[in-house]
Amino acid sequence: MALMYETMVMKDNFSTGSDQYARFRPAYPPELFDYLLSLVPRRENAWDCGTGNGQVAFQLALAFGRVYATDISAAQLDNAIAHERIVYSVQPAEKTDFPAAHFDLITVAQAIHWFDFDAFYREVDRTMRPGGVLAVIGYDLIRLSPAVDAVLDGFYRDVVGPLWDKERKYVDEQYRTIPFPYADVPAPVFTNEVEWSFEHFIGYIGTWSAVKHYQKQRGHDPVELVYDALKMNWGAAVTKMGHFPILLRVARPGGEAKL
Repeated sequence: MALMYETMVMKDNFSTGSDQYARFRPAYPPELFDYLLSLVPRRENAWDCGTGNGQVAFQLALAFGRVYATDISAAQLDNAIAHERIVYSVQPAEKTDFPAAHFDLITVAQAIHWFDFDAFYREVDRTMRPGGVLAVIGYDLIRLSPAVDAVLDGFYRDVVGPLWDKERKYVDEQYRTIPFPYADVPAPVFTNEVEWSFEHFIGYIGTWSAVKHYQKQRGHDPVELVYDALKMNWGAAVTKMGHFPILLRVARPGGEAKL
């Protein structure tokens, strides 16, 4: 992977434990990418902004000639998925070195709530080709079973709830309240199905930014407070099927394509 590094001052909650983030965070369903590809007039260049470990960038690289994947965390990119058509670089979402009118598709997955919205949208407008598509993607809390969900929801709300960054509210509100200066393209409803072991589930919870804040401020792991309750309600099953409701906003910032 070719990486470019520069100094920037932005909130970065995910450089610490970036290898765990890459291991435990969920991917996105193939149907979502099929839908996005059905919207784009060309498949030359895509930008995956706030790429993290490159999950979305990798899926885009299967269809696009070149994928440019950016993040403010060099540690995240050090653990990102390599692909010959992905160019990784450390750049903020709001100011990049990409040329104007360059991208057919811009994606931002589980990250837009950290951005300076106005500055990011200006960069989208500058770098998007006419007819190109912006896809703002995310996911809600995993749902496993009523018993496990009840314990998880209490942990999310009452134990680490006060430690969530203020930007988390946009995820809780399913991205419907983010500033969004474009007309929404109607989109299907998607769900990401996962089959996880209990250990994977616990590992995923450990990647939450609020859990990291709790550990730093209070000196111990809050997951230990609910581990036994989660294990008891998980039961004897080696794995469980769970689902993440997918959050999705889609727009055509550049208007109609000039083909």
